[in-house]
Amino acid sequence: MDPYIFTSQRLGFRGYLPKDLDEIASMNADPEVMRFFEKPLSIKESEEFIQRQNDHLGLFGFCFFVAEALANQELIGIIGLGNRTYESPMSPFIDVGWRLKKSAWGKGFATEGAKACLDFGFKKGIQEIFAITPLINHPSENVMVKLGMDKVGTFIYPFLPADHRLNPHLYYRIQNPNKF
Repeated sequence: MDPYIFTSQRLGFRGYLPKDLDEIASMNADPEVMRFFEKPLSIKESEEFIQRQNDHLGLFGFCFFVAEALANQELIGIIGLGNRTYESPMSPFIDVGWRLKKSAWGKGFATEGAKACLDFGFKKGIQEIFAITPLINHPSENVMVKLGMDKVGTFIYPFLPADHRLNPHLYYRIQNPNKF
């Protein structure tokens, strides 16, 4: 039985399994990986993240999936879609995002995986998908540009103080090319 919900050329995308906790927690605890997030996460916070993603998958049919390299089934990170309702210029909205282990950086996995997730979402009938990142996160902004997303503007991310080093956030948008 195929463990993947869908694949790209080099990546497989699936929900979370109990065996994923150690690798997800290690990635989420890495200060370099988490430099554009509020803080690294504890094991308990990673457990809660995994539960939220599996719940989201059950409710919406998508989440920030486990991304594995098809060549060796190595977990390289998380890439996927999220349904967002917090206060922002685009609320409510669906966003695409990624977080990769350092060993997966610089290999084009974020762009390839996000493109596959966009295609997956568009095939499900989603008409518009956003991506957000702190203004200082140039690597993620570069991925958004490579995906063909359009820069819309900036906003104050509501879960951080307005003067936090990670505010403001950029937001990009892409429309479903397959009009329904």
